[in-house]
Amino acid sequence: MKSRIFLFSVIAIAGLAMLVAFGTKTPTLSNPTSDVAYAKSPGHGAPSGPHYNLNIIGVPKDKTADMTGNQGHRIFVKLEGKSKILLAEGDDFQVLDANGTDGDGAKFQMPDPFPNDDLVAQYTVYARALGPGGTAYMTTCYETETETVCSGETLTLSRSKGGGPPKFRNVSRELLTLYVDTDGDGIPDTRMGLFDDKAYQYFWDYDNHGLKLAQLRFYPIGEDLGD
Repeated sequence: MKSRIFLFSVIAIAGLAMLVAFGTKTPTLSNPTSDVAYAKSPGHGAPSGPHYNLNIIGVPKDKTADMTGNQGHRIFVKLEGKSKILLAEGDDFQVLDANGTDGDGAKFQMPDPFPNDDLVAQYTVYARALGPGGTAYMTTCYETETETVCSGETLTLSRSKGGGPPKFRNVSRELLTLYVDTDGDGIPDTRMGLFDDKAYQYFWDYDNHGLKLAQLRFYPIGEDLGD
Protein backbone atom coordinates (compact mmCIF):
# COMPACT_ATOMS: atom_id res chain seq x y z
CA MET A 1 0.00 0.00 0.00
CA LYS A 2 2.83 2.42 0.91
CA SER A 3 4.48 1.84 -2.47
CA ARG A 4 1.20 2.69 -4.25
CA ILE A 5 0.76 5.89 -2.24
CA PHE A 6 4.35 6.88 -3.00
CA LEU A 7 3.84 6.21 -6.73
CA PHE A 8 0.64 8.29 -6.82
CA SER A 9 2.43 11.13 -4.99
CA VAL A 10 5.27 11.13 -7.51
CA ILE A 11 2.81 11.24 -10.42
CA ALA A 12 0.85 14.08 -8.83
CA ILE A 13 4.00 16.13 -8.18
CA ALA A 14 5.24 15.54 -11.73
CA GLY A 15 1.88 16.61 -13.14
CA LEU A 16 1.91 19.80 -11.08
CA ALA A 17 5.46 20.60 -12.23
CA MET A 18 4.40 20.18 -15.87
CA LEU A 19 1.40 22.46 -15.35
CA VAL A 20 3.57 25.21 -13.83
CA ALA A 21 6.14 24.93 -16.61
CA PHE A 22 3.57 25.02 -19.41
CA GLY A 23 1.91 28.07 -17.87
CA THR A 24 5.01 30.16 -18.61
CA LYS A 25 6.70 28.42 -21.49
CA THR A 26 5.30 27.58 -24.90
CA PRO A 27 6.02 24.13 -26.33
CA THR A 28 8.05 23.89 -29.53
CA LEU A 29 6.47 25.56 -32.54
CA SER A 30 8.23 23.38 -35.09
CA ASN A 31 5.39 20.86 -34.89
CA PRO A 32 2.17 22.79 -34.18
CA THR A 33 -0.55 21.06 -32.26
CA SER A 34 -3.82 20.33 -34.00
CA ASP A 35 -6.98 22.24 -33.11
CA VAL A 36 -8.53 18.96 -31.98
CA ALA A 37 -6.01 18.67 -29.12
CA TYR A 38 -6.70 22.23 -27.99
CA ALA A 39 -10.40 22.41 -27.20
CA LYS A 40 -11.74 25.88 -26.42
CA SER A 41 -12.64 26.58 -22.85
CA PRO A 42 -16.37 27.32 -22.46
CA GLY A 43 -15.51 29.88 -19.77
CA HIS A 44 -12.99 32.32 -21.25
CA GLY A 45 -13.09 31.46 -24.95
CA ALA A 46 -9.41 30.56 -25.41
CA PRO A 47 -7.99 27.08 -26.03
CA SER A 48 -7.06 24.99 -23.02
CA GLY A 49 -3.41 23.99 -23.17
CA PRO A 50 0.19 25.20 -23.00
CA HIS A 51 0.69 28.81 -24.09
CA TYR A 52 2.78 31.95 -23.60
CA ASN A 53 1.00 34.73 -21.73
CA LEU A 54 1.72 38.46 -22.25
CA ASN A 55 0.08 41.27 -20.27
CA ILE A 56 0.01 44.80 -21.68
CA ILE A 57 -0.49 47.18 -18.76
CA GLY A 58 -1.67 50.76 -19.17
CA VAL A 59 -0.12 53.15 -16.62
CA PRO A 60 -1.01 56.83 -15.98
CA LYS A 61 2.62 57.94 -15.49
CA ASP A 62 5.59 57.17 -17.72
CA LYS A 63 8.08 54.67 -16.33
CA THR A 64 11.62 55.99 -15.82
CA ALA A 65 13.44 52.78 -14.90
CA ASP A 66 15.52 50.95 -17.50
CA MET A 67 13.63 47.75 -18.24
CA THR A 68 15.89 46.37 -20.96
CA GLY A 69 16.35 42.65 -20.43
CA ASN A 70 13.74 42.84 -17.69
CA GLN A 71 12.11 39.62 -18.87
CA GLY A 72 8.76 38.92 -17.24
CA HIS A 73 5.47 38.52 -19.08
CA ARG A 74 4.35 42.16 -19.09
CA ILE A 75 4.83 45.36 -21.01
CA PHE A 76 3.95 48.83 -19.73
CA VAL A 77 2.24 51.29 -22.10
CA LYS A 78 0.66 54.72 -21.71
CA LEU A 79 -2.83 54.66 -20.24
CA GLU A 80 -3.73 57.52 -22.57
CA GLY A 81 -2.05 57.96 -25.95
CA LYS A 82 0.16 55.94 -28.25
CA SER A 83 2.94 53.53 -27.39
CA LYS A 84 5.09 51.42 -29.67
CA ILE A 85 5.88 47.74 -29.12
CA LEU A 86 8.83 46.81 -31.33
CA LEU A 87 8.88 43.21 -32.56
CA ALA A 88 12.05 41.16 -32.83
CA GLU A 89 12.35 37.73 -34.43
CA GLY A 90 13.80 35.05 -32.17
CA ASP A 91 13.61 31.40 -31.20
CA ASP A 92 11.16 31.92 -28.34
CA PHE A 93 8.79 34.42 -26.77
CA GLN A 94 10.27 36.93 -24.33
CA VAL A 95 10.04 40.57 -23.31
CA LEU A 96 13.31 42.30 -24.20
CA ASP A 97 12.29 45.76 -22.98
CA ALA A 98 9.18 46.14 -20.80
CA ASN A 99 8.98 49.95 -20.93
CA GLY A 100 6.75 51.23 -23.72
CA THR A 101 6.26 54.65 -22.11
CA ASP A 102 9.74 56.16 -22.56
CA GLY A 103 9.46 57.14 -26.24
CA ASP A 104 11.85 54.44 -27.44
CA GLY A 105 9.18 51.73 -27.35
CA ALA A 106 8.97 48.39 -25.62
CA LYS A 107 10.49 45.36 -27.34
CA PHE A 108 8.98 41.89 -27.61
CA GLN A 109 10.68 38.86 -29.17
CA MET A 110 8.64 36.19 -30.93
CA PRO A 111 9.33 33.34 -33.38
CA ASP A 112 8.66 33.87 -37.07
CA PRO A 113 5.03 32.76 -37.44
CA PHE A 114 5.59 31.98 -41.14
CA PRO A 115 8.90 30.06 -41.47
CA ASN A 116 7.77 28.52 -44.77
CA ASP A 117 7.26 31.95 -46.41
CA ASP A 118 3.52 31.42 -46.77
CA LEU A 119 0.57 32.56 -44.68
CA VAL A 120 0.19 29.34 -42.71
CA ALA A 121 0.97 30.48 -39.16
CA GLN A 122 2.84 28.14 -36.84
CA TYR A 123 1.01 29.60 -33.84
CA THR A 124 -2.11 31.62 -33.11
CA VAL A 125 -2.82 34.61 -30.86
CA TYR A 126 -5.83 35.17 -28.62
CA ALA A 127 -6.60 38.45 -26.82
CA ARG A 128 -9.01 39.92 -24.31
CA ALA A 129 -9.45 43.27 -22.52
CA LEU A 130 -9.47 43.32 -18.71
CA GLY A 131 -10.10 46.05 -16.15
CA PRO A 132 -13.02 48.31 -15.28
CA GLY A 133 -13.21 50.12 -18.64
CA GLY A 134 -11.32 51.68 -21.51
CA THR A 135 -10.50 50.88 -25.13
CA ALA A 136 -7.22 50.28 -26.95
CA TYR A 137 -6.54 50.00 -30.67
CA MET A 138 -3.69 47.77 -31.77
CA THR A 139 -2.32 47.88 -35.33
CA THR A 140 0.56 45.94 -36.89
CA CYS A 141 3.02 48.13 -38.82
CA TYR A 142 6.46 48.05 -40.41
CA GLU A 143 9.19 50.56 -41.17
CA THR A 144 11.57 50.81 -44.10
CA GLU A 145 14.28 53.42 -44.64
CA THR A 146 11.76 55.74 -46.28
CA GLU A 147 8.30 55.03 -44.89
CA THR A 148 6.07 53.56 -42.20
CA VAL A 149 3.27 51.28 -43.37
CA CYS A 150 0.42 50.09 -41.12
CA SER A 151 -2.15 47.39 -41.73
CA GLY A 152 -5.63 48.36 -42.85
CA GLU A 153 -6.95 46.10 -40.08
CA THR A 154 -6.93 47.31 -36.47
CA LEU A 155 -7.65 45.21 -33.40
CA THR A 156 -10.08 46.87 -30.97
CA LEU A 157 -9.77 45.83 -27.32
CA SER A 158 -12.61 47.23 -25.25
CA ARG A 159 -13.85 46.64 -21.72
CA SER A 160 -17.14 48.29 -20.81
CA LYS A 161 -17.90 48.98 -17.17
CA GLY A 162 -20.24 46.43 -15.69
CA GLY A 163 -19.98 44.14 -18.74
CA GLY A 164 -19.96 40.36 -18.62
CA PRO A 165 -16.88 38.22 -18.02
CA PRO A 166 -14.12 39.12 -20.53
CA LYS A 167 -13.53 36.45 -23.16
CA PHE A 168 -10.63 35.75 -25.49
CA ARG A 169 -10.97 35.84 -29.25
CA ASN A 170 -8.63 34.83 -32.04
CA VAL A 171 -6.69 37.91 -33.22
CA SER A 172 -4.00 36.16 -35.27
CA ARG A 173 -4.80 38.02 -38.50
CA GLU A 174 -4.60 41.44 -36.86
CA LEU A 175 -1.36 40.79 -34.94
CA LEU A 176 0.57 38.37 -37.18
CA THR A 177 -0.22 39.82 -40.62
CA LEU A 178 -0.68 43.17 -42.34
CA TYR A 179 -3.35 43.96 -44.91
CA VAL A 180 -1.73 46.62 -47.08
CA ASP A 181 -2.34 48.73 -50.18
CA THR A 182 0.07 47.77 -52.97
CA ASP A 183 -1.39 49.61 -55.99
CA GLY A 184 -1.65 53.06 -54.42
CA ASP A 185 -5.42 53.48 -54.50
CA GLY A 186 -5.72 53.66 -50.72
CA ILE A 187 -7.56 50.34 -50.45
CA PRO A 188 -5.80 47.36 -48.81
CA ASP A 189 -5.48 44.51 -51.30
CA THR A 190 -2.60 42.28 -50.18
CA ARG A 191 -1.96 40.32 -46.99
CA MET A 192 1.64 39.89 -45.89
CA GLY A 193 3.10 38.06 -42.93
CA LEU A 194 5.02 39.41 -40.00
CA PHE A 195 8.81 39.49 -40.50
CA ASP A 196 8.58 39.60 -44.28
CA ASP A 197 12.00 40.69 -45.54
CA LYS A 198 10.69 43.88 -47.21
CA ALA A 199 11.01 45.76 -43.90
CA TYR A 200 13.72 46.14 -41.28
CA GLN A 201 11.44 46.82 -38.30
CA TYR A 202 7.97 45.57 -37.40
CA PHE A 203 5.96 46.88 -34.48
CA TRP A 204 2.53 47.05 -32.87
CA ASP A 205 1.09 50.54 -32.64
CA TYR A 206 -0.82 50.62 -29.35
CA ASP A 207 -3.28 53.51 -29.13
CA ASN A 208 -4.73 53.47 -25.62
CA HIS A 209 -7.81 55.24 -24.31
CA GLY A 210 -7.93 54.16 -20.68
CA LEU A 211 -7.58 50.37 -20.97
CA LYS A 212 -5.60 49.19 -17.94
CA LEU A 213 -4.90 45.64 -19.05
CA ALA A 214 -4.88 43.68 -22.29
CA GLN A 215 -3.93 40.03 -22.22
CA LEU A 216 -2.44 38.11 -25.13
CA ARG A 217 -1.97 34.35 -25.34
CA PHE A 218 0.17 32.57 -27.92
CA TYR A 219 -0.71 28.93 -28.67
CA PRO A 220 1.27 26.44 -30.79
CA ILE A 221 -1.71 25.83 -33.08
CA GLY A 222 -1.20 26.01 -36.84
CA GLU A 223 -3.63 28.16 -38.82
CA ASP A 224 -3.93 29.32 -42.43
CA LEU A 225 -4.28 33.12 -42.34
CA GLY A 226 -4.41 33.66 -46.08
CA ASP A 227 -7.48 35.20 -47.70
